[in-house]
Amino acid sequence: MSSYYDLYKEKLTTPEAAAALVKSGDWLDYGWCTSHSYDFDRALANNLDHLRDVKVRGGVALWTPEIIKADPTGEHVAWHSWHSTGADRKAIQNGGAAFIPVKYSEILRLYRENVEPIDIMVFQVTPMDKHGYFNFGPNASHTQAILERSRTVIVEINEHLPFCYGTRENFIHISDVDYIIEGTQGKIAAMPAGTFDDVDMAVAKIITDEIRDGDCLQLGIGGMPNAIGSLLAESDLKDLGIHSEFYVDAFVDLSEKGIVTGRYKPLDPYTQVYAFAAGTQRLYDFLDQNPACVTKTVDYVNGISSISKIPNFVSINNAINVDLFGQVASETAGFKHISGAGGQLDFVLGAYASPGGRTYMCLSSTFTKRDGTMVSRIVPTLPTGSIVTDTRANAQFIVTEYGKFNCKGKSTWERTEGLINIAHPDFRDELIESAEKLGLWRPSNKR
Repeated sequence: MSSYYDLYKEKLTTPEAAAALVKSGDWLDYGWCTSHSYDFDRALANNLDHLRDVKVRGGVALWTPEIIKADPTGEHVAWHSWHSTGADRKAIQNGGAAFIPVKYSEILRLYRENVEPIDIMVFQVTPMDKHGYFNFGPNASHTQAILERSRTVIVEINEHLPFCYGTRENFIHISDVDYIIEGTQGKIAAMPAGTFDDVDMAVAKIITDEIRDGDCLQLGIGGMPNAIGSLLAESDLKDLGIHSEFYVDAFVDLSEKGIVTGRYKPLDPYTQVYAFAAGTQRLYDFLDQNPACVTKTVDYVNGISSISKIPNFVSINNAINVDLFGQVASETAGFKHISGAGGQLDFVLGAYASPGGRTYMCLSSTFTKRDGTMVSRIVPTLPTGSIVTDTRANAQFIVTEYGKFNCKGKSTWERTEGLINIAHPDFRDELIESAEKLGLWRPSNKR
């Protein structure tokens, strides 16, 4: 054991010395979500003047990297995001950063087969244990695949990172680490539990009425999924399971109320499985050293072959727009970049492949622009520039505060009528008129 600590001391370095390793043209990787670097990032931001064409990958940023703040136009270093948040969205829209389209379940393979070798990977880990291992915290995701492609590996210790159980792919041994930074121990950034309003609760009520004892849940991020979790926590449901790419605060509520047991999951029974987690400090405290919760690589968690083995799988996600063909846009609003494909399509496909499984795409029927104009989220065709996240062949239940509609097995005529029926009443006549012009309406349809 002492040899591990001797090795630890040999590999200790400062953030400034580690940042000095970066050369012009290098590819760097910050890992994923809560594993993004604090101290190395600050040191690199202070060392950009002599660098050109440095490229950094990351995803689901919970804070804006200092390198973006120091170089918002990307003159010296360019940020590349697998999945955007408010922390890097503006930089992408302004051209100082780029988005990398990915179907989340495929990201390990993309690293192993389709991306350039990584010159330096730097990411946060827990303190080393007596066996010489560092834990990745709630980020098994695709971290192992990044390590396999990295020439130099730098770990940044943060004692506030929760220790999360998983497979060997959620650990790195000191023998595989090149440099160690003892970080300033900043608190893990919180992702506040999404707030929800009356519309969110109306949508949540429609969906929660569909949940049955023994169902297995996947929840996306945002107000509506959290509203659903809040309602479920007050229900008399029992024996729910959790298998979700993203572990959210709502699952903590359900677990502490005893509603989640996982006893009917044939895959990973009695275990809550996730690829990564972010939320409030309460969530991190709940996951820390909790054997009921296990983080696994995303090719497993999001794989259709895994999801389809769990009967009565229920996938619940958000959408930005849905058009009358049943196409779902969840990444952009026209040309305005919002987030990314993530694992939404993984779960849309996987849940429908599950015996008794179903998938719900929820959205408010309208949104209000800054000038006070109310706009329908159900539209004749997706706005120019919109990215289709789920094709019309994949969509199942679309849910607004005005009801739910099952697109599966429905013709274009039936889809148009069903989707207009759950649009805001103020827009239904306008949508019918547009549908007639598109050849999606016939006289026998209801008015």
